[in-house]
Amino acid sequence: MNDGYKEEEIEQLKAECEEEEQIFVLVEDEEDMSDENEFAHFQFVGKHEGKEVIYDALLSTLSLHHSSLLYEEAETKVAKLYKDYVPFEERVEGSKVNEEAEQMIEELIEEMEDEETVKVAEFCEIDMDFEYGIGLDVALNVEEITVEVIEKFINDFNNGTLKLDKTAYSFKHGFDED
Repeated sequence: MNDGYKEEEIEQLKAECEEEEQIFVLVEDEEDMSDENEFAHFQFVGKHEGKEVIYDALLSTLSLHHSSLLYEEAETKVAKLYKDYVPFEERVEGSKVNEEAEQMIEELIEEMEDEETVKVAEFCEIDMDFEYGIGLDVALNVEEITVEVIEKFINDFNNGTLKLDKTAYSFKHGFDED
């Protein structure tokens, strides 16, 4: 059985929430996320089919979601052009980086931003087959992910009043020059 449905797990999460004086608990991820304020991983108690369950949520800004999609698309195109290109997610420490391919990725991203070829809308995807409770993958059109944004999302989600903006947006991110 999925532990996120077990009463003792739910009660433990409620106790942690009470201790934190919040309606959720942040999950410390293994990876150090440099996208502070653009991303949060948290758990909260909600209901599914009338029974309490733990929701495990990944909440990001729509802008971060957009930049991730841009990067993925650029990486896919570059991988077809450069056979020695190793995608970022597959790199191991010390692996050789193809500088020409990296430059091409930046150029493709800038081009896609200028042409607004990638557009995104707010979403909330529910994963019923999640390993712990019910998984949520959410992107909202907010400047940053704050405690207030998380609490509003949870309250709206639990009350059935979550309204997602279906408008398709495009963002310009720019690159930091070294």
